[in-house]
Amino acid sequence: MSDIMHKSKDTIIKEYAQSSKDTGSAEVQVALLTNRILTLSEHMKKNPKDKHSQRGLLILVGRRRRLIGYVKNRSEDDYKKLIKSLGLRR
Repeated sequence: MSDIMHKSKDTIIKEYAQSSKDTGSAEVQVALLTNRILTLSEHMKKNPKDKHSQRGLLILVGRRRRLIGYVKNRSEDDYKKLIKSLGLRR
């Protein structure tokens, strides 16, 4: 999971896109949110009293959770592949 943290937005989009012009599919959004969540988690470890960032982190986690649920309802195979490639435990 930590290997996605150091990737740029363009490389994440290229890796998870379903076509060459795909930038907004659920899989791409989940991967981008995971990157932002990991970055914010590292920030929270260094700054535990930053309540504004903590709230933002919780909002991102909820958004990712809803998107993952959507992918699961749409296609079980895509869901399993996405979870495995991101290293999420579900």
